[in-house]
This record gives sequence, structure tokens and C-alpha cells, in this order.
Amino acid sequence: MDAGQIMSALLLSAADIRALLSPADCAAAVEHAFRESRAGGAFAPAPMHLECDGGGVHAKGATLRKGDALYAAVKVNANFPANPGRNGLPTVQGVLVLIDARNGAVLAVLDSTELTLLRTAAASGIAARYLARKDAGVLAIVGCGAQAAPHVAAVAAALTIRCGFAADLDIARARRFAQHMTALHGIPFEASSSPTEATDRSDIIVTATTATAPILDAADIRPGTFIAAVGADSPHKGEIAPALLARARVVVDSLGQCAIMGDLRHAIAAGAMTAADVHAEIADIVIGAVPGRTREDEIFIFDSTGTALQDVAAASVVYERAAASGGVQFHFA
Repeated sequence: MDAGQIMSALLLSAADIRALLSPADCAAAVEHAFRESRAGGAFAPAPMHLECDGGGVHAKGATLRKGDALYAAVKVNANFPANPGRNGLPTVQGVLVLIDARNGAVLAVLDSTELTLLRTAAASGIAARYLARKDAGVLAIVGCGAQAAPHVAAVAAALTIRCGFAADLDIARARRFAQHMTALHGIPFEASSSPTEATDRSDIIVTATTATAPILDAADIRPGTFIAAVGADSPHKGEIAPALLARARVVVDSLGQCAIMGDLRHAIAAGAMTAADVHAEIADIVIGAVPGRTREDEIFIFDSTGTALQDVAAASVVYERAAASGGVQFHFA
């Protein structure tokens, strides 16, 4: 590039991402990335995590090949659980930079909060499709924060949901969420202030909380249940008791990542299981290298810490659609 030449990239907001990326398209993109990770077309190294005062910052990166295109994405997310009440800010804030991995050009800078919500839910929906019972139709959402609504949409796209429960320590928030989901999806939802009040009647469970101690134990779950545990996205957080993990078949998004920052980390530390006890990574389930559910009474837990493969997959779709429609550009020398 000549000195003084101006490069341009797309600047994509949360609203842009919502308009350009449907739950179904996000799920298809994430599943493609999982497949490519086994075919040699995608790579994600271990993330970097920085402990901060009251939260943490982590950076995740990955590459993904799509036809003739080769993308690289690096996402920096800040996660501060007390932000909504203490500072009037979202729990998660961040940015993702999408790069052309053939020449290093910056293609887009995206709001990572919305992207993270959609790609996390997409992975849970994929896991539910492969690991839940085919007749599973009662969904419990534990934690009615930002991740809750995208997860209802993703799971409802993967399975036929007959009814649902919304559990939150703030019962008023659970009621509002239940009413909204009932109106939005036409699926009757009931509110609860107790996780177990919801989970003992459900066969699909999503835990999406900021808990630092287990909220579900082995006695709280019926045989045949599928759980997507998405709250443990940093080393100090955890939602699932080690005894429940040991009882279940555990599928992870990334074994190395879950062993240091997922619910798996706490089960290993407690001596309840080892990394070798993990059933599979979700990519191996998707490509059929490892079987999923083989019995109706199996409990499956998807330990989801969120991988950069999901980020680059979702970001590439948003970028391609924004570029085709002439998205807002910014310039830098």
C-alpha cells in the first residue's frame, strides 16, 4: 500500500447486526465453522483473560475459510456482572475486528455484544438439536438477562417447544420475560423465582446467569434432560455442580477452554471428573465423529464458554451482507 493511501472498513452497530443476522443464519454459520475446524479450514487458539476489579477482559481470535475468502477475527470483550446495578452499563461490552486474512486489510469493526448474544445462542441451539431428546419440548430459561431471549429463539428454531419456564432471582423480571416470550413466540411461558421449580419440570434447560456457585445439582435434573450451560465464561463463574457434571455426558465447545474457564474447570478442581471424561467437543458431534444421544435417559450438558470460531463465523455473515448493501464506512490511513 502506498504511503498516504486510505483504507476503508465497515462500522457495524448492534442494530446493524440484528438487521443482518437472523438466528437461523447465525446457526448455519456457526455450524459451518464447527465443521471447518475439523476439515482444516478454521483455527482458534486459546483465549487471553485479564482479571480486573469487579470483572474481566478477554480476547479471542480465530480464522475461517469460506470459499475463496479467508477471514480472521479478534474480539475483545469486557465482562463486569455488577455493571447494570452499579454503573448503569451492560454486563458485557466489547468490539470485534474482522480482517481479510489474505492481505491483512481491516474489513469491519463490529459491536461485539450483540454478536456474542446471537452466536452463543446459536451454539446452544445446535447442541440442542444434536443432543436433546427428539420429543423434548419443555424449556426452562434460568437467568432472564440479555442471553435469555436469543436462547428461546435459537432453541425454538431447533426443536418444537410446547411450553416454557422463566426463572430469575428477580421474579418481576422473570414475569416480564415470560409474558414477552409468550407474546413473541406463541409459546406459553410461566415465571418462577426458583431455578429448581422450573428445571424439575423441564427437559431442555438453559442456564444463563452470572453465578459464581452452582445453581443446579444432580438431584434437580430428570433423566433425559439436556442442559446448555452458558454462564461460566470466565474462571470464577460456574452454574453446574461437579456432581451433576460427573453424572452427565459432557459436551464442550472447546475442551482446552472449558478446562480453564467453564463449568468443567470446577468439576476437575473438585476431583469429580477429568478432561478425559468429557464425551466430545461439539464439532465432533456435528461431523458425526462421536455419537450424540444413544439413550433416552442420558443427561447431556453442553458446557459453552463461547469460542472465537463462533465469532468469526457470525461476523463474516454480517460483513458480507453489509458490504453488499453499502454499509457505513469509516476511513483510516
